[in-house]
Amino acid sequence: MKVRKKESNLFFKVVMKKYRNWMLIFLIVFGGGLLLLTGYYTYNLKPVSNNDTLKKIVIEPGSSTKKIAKVLKDNKLIRNENIFVLYIKLCGKTSLKATTYEFSENMGVKKIVSMLEKGNTYNENEVRITFKEGINMRTVASLIEKYTNNSKDLVFSTLKDKVYIKELIEKYWFLDDVILDRDIYYPLEGYLFPNTYSFMDSDVSVKEIFEKMLDQMEKKLNKYKKQIEKSKYSIHELMTLASVVQSEGYNEEDFKNIASVFYNRLKTGIPLESCVTSYYGVKKDMTDELLQKDINAENPYNTRGNNPVKMPIGPISMPGDKALDATFNPIETSYYFFVSDKNNKLYFTKTLKEHEQTINK
Repeated sequence: MKVRKKESNLFFKVVMKKYRNWMLIFLIVFGGGLLLLTGYYTYNLKPVSNNDTLKKIVIEPGSSTKKIAKVLKDNKLIRNENIFVLYIKLCGKTSLKATTYEFSENMGVKKIVSMLEKGNTYNENEVRITFKEGINMRTVASLIEKYTNNSKDLVFSTLKDKVYIKELIEKYWFLDDVILDRDIYYPLEGYLFPNTYSFMDSDVSVKEIFEKMLDQMEKKLNKYKKQIEKSKYSIHELMTLASVVQSEGYNEEDFKNIASVFYNRLKTGIPLESCVTSYYGVKKDMTDELLQKDINAENPYNTRGNNPVKMPIGPISMPGDKALDATFNPIETSYYFFVSDKNNKLYFTKTLKEHEQTINK
């Protein structure tokens, strides 16, 4: 009897051990699968990209959740149609309103669904203006005149309003009294962030446009405060440099190398010798012909010619994200020169001899 009891206990232990092992394996597989599914679900709720360009989306009356999901997916506003539908069901979002919306790829499922619940009303009188990177204040004024009820003259007279400019200097930490210098063509040149902006209608004021763009520039510059504090250059000088970098380059790699060239030149006391400063100094566009008299023109912007300034007195264009980053987070190189070919490819060199050889090629 004792032998049978021992055998019985042994059998029970073997069975329980196998059971525990199988349970452990099951729990590991189940837990791992659950983590994967949760990660997949969470990932597909995230924004498709960082692009904040607004897209007009029409949700027709009677549209099912699946149909709404397809419209959003077709417009690259969500990652996965099925996950969108699942999110709606899990969260009990049943009252999605049919109307016209404006969504962007950087919103994500949660924000889009929230707007669908509220029934955002599309404004047919809305005005959208795209200010591209590298444009100057003259182009800004032309765009404002084209899309709003404001004239270019009003834009320029607003820029000449010293009381208003002083109010802006008080409001924005990155603006300084130096922009009031009488030799600076336009005090807000280079400080308005290039982007696409939406306004209620064409009656929007010039000041509202300026301040919306300045608000955006403030958001961009806030992340560079530490670099600005450590720099030997003032915020105005850095913004000036960023604008020249923007006007000379074509891509992120160009911007980084150009900024490096300019910093190397400034360290050794060499003028920037930038063609774009000559254009700006005589108020010509880059598509115009640059004459020798333009290169030799004496003005506080021209870094070329017989009497070049080391750095322009102020910005010459609107620098974008990549030009700002290249200026505030410069790389170190031994380059002092660069030249562009007809295909807009830049060639960087260390010495004047190398530079001249590149130009001859």
